[in-house]
Amino acid sequence: MPHGTTDTASVDASEALGVHLVLELYECDEALLRDNERLSTGIRAAVRDAGATVVESLFHAFSPDGLSGVIVIAESHVTLHTWPDKGYAAIDAFTCGDHALPRRIGERLIAFFGAKRHEETYIFRGLPSPSA
Repeated sequence: MPHGTTDTASVDASEALGVHLVLELYECDEALLRDNERLSTGIRAAVRDAGATVVESLFHAFSPDGLSGVIVIAESHVTLHTWPDKGYAAIDAFTCGDHALPRRIGERLIAFFGAKRHEETYIFRGLPSPSA
């Protein structure tokens, strides 16, 4: 199991309404983390390549540094925040339906960013409440 991944042995994931991936990317290329055009194009392509349906996206470059973005997908959303001076990107991917989709999105984004290190945490959302 990758470092930071939630142990799901006691969870029946098939009952979840959705899966939320929290992805920490370290030692990424600083120039890429500052390039709004390249990031927005590359992330949308990675999300599509993973099998998600892109509905809309918005990316914003901050002054003096960093980017934030959101991609609304038919399956839910992908968000991004970058800290170029730290070589770091924080990404969330939440999807409903295909429970393997967040993992595929994560794999493609890790490759796109060229992260030398990463941590993944999976959260199963909308599980039935435990009985009292």
